[in-house]
Amino acid sequence: MEQRIQSPAGLTPGLVGRYVIVVANEHTAPFVGSGKVRVLATPVMINLFEAAALACCEQHLPAGHQSLGIRLDVRHIAATPVGMRVEATAELVKIDGRTLTFKVEAHDERELIGDGLHERVVVNVERFDERVQKKLARS
Repeated sequence: MEQRIQSPAGLTPGLVGRYVIVVANEHTAPFVGSGKVRVLATPVMINLFEAAALACCEQHLPAGHQSLGIRLDVRHIAATPVGMRVEATAELVKIDGRTLTFKVEAHDERELIGDGLHERVVVNVERFDERVQKKLARS
């Protein structure tokens, strides 16, 4: 019988996850196709927010469950050049059933470069994969 998650055990508002990179060429806007200037690309910053949220919550979920990103509302407010360190943080601020809401921020060595809110939903991996495979079979 499937284990249903109502409020994931071990998860409490106030938990924080972090993810750090040093900006390299593969993190830049020209490399990922989002601009022409060799600075941290917005899609990469978004990936850092998701990685920080994963670092915050995944170890607290029951076996066979994971979280999936469902919403992002972010600002990218300052450029970061190649070679500079960036740290993203995700603070769990709300739990509503299976939906987790995070306050996210990214700082380089000088300043805040981005912030916003990120939502993730906790899913049973097996059931989720079954739905994906059914969708693929209808193609």
